[in-house]
Amino acid sequence: MTNQERKSKIKEDFRRKLLAHVELFNSAVSTNNGDWIVKGFIDIAKNIYTISVDTKVVSKIMELLLFPQICHIAEKMGCKMVLCKEQNFYPDITFIDKNNNKFAVDLKSTYRKNEKKVNGMTLGAFTGYFRDRNSLKNITFAYDEYISHFVLGIIYSRTDNTEDERKVYKLSDLHKITSVVRDFTFFVQEKYRIAADRPGSGNTKNIGSLTNIDKLVNGRGLFAELSEDVFDDYWMYYLTKDMAKAIDLKKSPYKNLAEYKKYKKME
Repeated sequence: MTNQERKSKIKEDFRRKLLAHVELFNSAVSTNNGDWIVKGFIDIAKNIYTISVDTKVVSKIMELLLFPQICHIAEKMGCKMVLCKEQNFYPDITFIDKNNNKFAVDLKSTYRKNEKKVNGMTLGAFTGYFRDRNSLKNITFAYDEYISHFVLGIIYSRTDNTEDERKVYKLSDLHKITSVVRDFTFFVQEKYRIAADRPGSGNTKNIGSLTNIDKLVNGRGLFAELSEDVFDDYWMYYLTKDMAKAIDLKKSPYKNLAEYKKYKKME
């Protein structure tokens, strides 16, 4: 077995073990009919305030809800778990196995736009630690110390919640509160397998994700058909308009995978 084959086996074994546990998450976050178990925030007077459907709010609560489950998973897998030091650090969680292999696991969530598509996610920066792979700025361990980089993804549906967010409920009214999200799908894939060839939203220097649900869950992205090396090269040298302008280039050498292939004379 070559080193590359050995590395691939270690990565796939980790993914399968993690996914086997993650598939049990639904029972931890949803009721039997698929509704989110979280209904709102409660104060010391036992007043309940409903939750906004805002993606950042839902994402943060999901992280808090799943954290005990993830701790249990790490223990079951025989891994040490290291959390990120700050909110803007990468990754959310580092798993370290008994052989000192480090696995980056980022928690990402997004909502369904329809039966086939989601809103999309950002998969981490393509500047900073991604390019300087020995850097410890905004990252728990240097990027090159990780044997693989995974996304633990959460897909959910928004409900047609017409609740007045200004309304305050009592505990006795808990059954009357509509869950803002439901129908969760969890997946585990290596980052490069679900990456798009465009940045995330706006002017951010973050890697965008696929939006097709089937390809996202099954890791059948553009770079999955090529290799992680191509993914790394593509994003390490990708330039936004502002980045190109800053180094006196009229335009970026490429802005999508088709242009990259021509630029690299791959076709």
